[in-house]
Amino acid sequence: MNSGRPTPRRPSPLVNSVGRQIYDHRVEALIALAGLVAGISLALALVAMRRRSATEPTQPTVGFDVARRVVELMEPGAVVVDADDSVILANAAARGLGVVRGRELAVPHLLRLAATVRRTGQRQEDVRLTAELLGAGPRTVGVQAMRLDNRGTVALLLLDVTESRRIEDVRRDFMANVSHELKTPVGALSLLAEAMQDASNDPEAIRRFSARAVHEAQRLNRLVRELIDLSRLQGGEPLPERNPVSVRVVIAEAMDRTRLAADARAIRLSVSGAAEEVVLGAEGQLVTALTNLLANAVAYSSPGTTVTVAARSQSGFAEIAVIDQGEGIPPGDQARIFERFYRVDPARATATGGNGLGLAIVKHIATNHGGGVRVSSQLGAGSTFTLRVPLAPDLALSPRQTQEAHS
Repeated sequence: MNSGRPTPRRPSPLVNSVGRQIYDHRVEALIALAGLVAGISLALALVAMRRRSATEPTQPTVGFDVARRVVELMEPGAVVVDADDSVILANAAARGLGVVRGRELAVPHLLRLAATVRRTGQRQEDVRLTAELLGAGPRTVGVQAMRLDNRGTVALLLLDVTESRRIEDVRRDFMANVSHELKTPVGALSLLAEAMQDASNDPEAIRRFSARAVHEAQRLNRLVRELIDLSRLQGGEPLPERNPVSVRVVIAEAMDRTRLAADARAIRLSVSGAAEEVVLGAEGQLVTALTNLLANAVAYSSPGTTVTVAARSQSGFAEIAVIDQGEGIPPGDQARIFERFYRVDPARATATGGNGLGLAIVKHIATNHGGGVRVSSQLGAGSTFTLRVPLAPDLALSPRQTQEAHS
């Protein structure tokens, strides 16, 4: 019986995933802030104790040694410089970031920040550390700078925020791309609905507009479904339980899902090799990845050509290759085709219903399984997409071999 209260709606997986990422990011920010506050407090105490021990040499130095040890073990990098910018304290984390060399700050930006803080009292900003400085890839550190006294002593607390900033950029780009991609089918449906209203007395026009509306609705449904799939793969959800999966079964299911589209374009699907490999993974996700590769090959191949699936074992991996006889991919685009919403030919992608998410999903499924995906293509000679998944340990036998081993 209805009590009159509205039934609460459950958020969609896409909303849940984005919300969880925002919540996780806020928790990380609070933890980082707590670490920075604790670091500044310890730096203040350490400098005070150091000065007290210098003026009162008869006092025990146990407190100073303990505080110094705590600062040394802190995750945020801690650096204290005097009025002449000489380093009087630097922990292992700061030296690991490469910002300290001997008794000098090696980053001009930090020197300028220390000079500013001597006038203003405190400041917080991001600083970019170059690859040359670190001997590795560039990093971004959040720096909390604070003047400790009137003598020009400044504490710098540095926390590596490279990953959190990357997540912010990804989320911002993702939302911008989603907004842009949703506009097209939603706008088209709105226009088609108005056109059908205006053509209410023209049955032929109604049939034409309604057919187009169905196409746009299917495109919108596919886009939302793939966005949900991608958000799950990127949102840190645990991989479904892994089980031994036959590559033969994955290929058969993926080809069955693609056969209707291939027949509509008079494209022949074929399998090369026995495909006896066994991998450890989530069968549904692996089928989705291979289906996306096959659908992509069919969409970009000419009618009357052949799309071939071949499997083999190579260096502990099962490699499943999808080979088409299409137009090929320009060299400049091959490095970007696994990016979200990237399309080599946007006009053709729109005509085929593609939205640039299929290959991004393949990449994330492969990565989540500990594998990868690569492309080899030549203009006019077709493309080969190869999905690599680790073989199942102690199970990399053919079904026939496995049955014989247990008999």
